[in-house]
Amino acid sequence: MSRELEWRDGDMPYSTAFGDHFYCQTDGRLECGHVFLDGNGLPARWNGQQNFLIGELGFGTGLNFCETWRQWKQHGEPNSQLHFMSFELYPMRAEEIDRALARWPEIDAERQALVAAWPEEPRGTVTLTLDACTRLSVVCGPAMDGVSQAKASFDAWYLDGFAPSRNADMWSPELMQLLYEKSAPGGTFATYAAAGFVRRNLQTAGFAVERRKGFAGKREMLCGIKQA
Repeated sequence: MSRELEWRDGDMPYSTAFGDHFYCQTDGRLECGHVFLDGNGLPARWNGQQNFLIGELGFGTGLNFCETWRQWKQHGEPNSQLHFMSFELYPMRAEEIDRALARWPEIDAERQALVAAWPEEPRGTVTLTLDACTRLSVVCGPAMDGVSQAKASFDAWYLDGFAPSRNADMWSPELMQLLYEKSAPGGTFATYAAAGFVRRNLQTAGFAVERRKGFAGKREMLCGIKQA
C-alpha cells in the first residue's frame, strides 16, 4: 500500500499520515465540479483556447484529473491540448487508484485509461499521453520542489492538499507566492479550503481572492485570479 493509506467505509481512502480523507465524503466527483472546475471558470474558459495548463497540488486518487478530462473531452476545442500537471508527495499505486475511483461510473473510461497507463513504481515525473489532446504529468515529491522547477505558465490551479490544519506546508506563504509567480496573467486558482491564513497567504502572494459558497454544506471556499 502507499504511504500510510487506509480504507474506510469500504472503498474510501484515508491518509493516516495527515488524518484526512482524500476527497469529500458526500461526493468527491461533484465536489470537483463545484470547487475546482466552476471555481476556475471551467469549462467556459476553454472556449477559443488551443492550449490550457492546469496545475494541481495533491494528485491523490486522480479524481480531479479524471473528472476534468471527462469534461475536457465534452467541452474543449477540437484538436486543442490539455496539459494537467499535478504535484504529489505520496503517489498511489494503480490498484489503489482503481479501487478509489470505481464508485463513479461517470468516469469509468478515464479511470480505466489512467490505471492502464500508470507505472508500477511511480517516481520522479510520471508523464502520460492519454489521448491526442490530453497529457498528464504527476511530479512526485514535495510540492515546493516540484513547482519551483516547473518551466510553465499555469492557466488554473486546483489547490487540493489535505486540510490546512493537518498539512500546513501545502498552504505556506512561500508556496502560495510560487504559485502566483508561475501563473499566467489572468490565471486562476480554486480551493475547498477557507481558513483565514490560507486566504491571507494567497492575497499576500498577489491573488485577488473571492469567497464563495462551499460544497455540500461547507460554508465557504476560495477562488481568485492573478490580475492581467
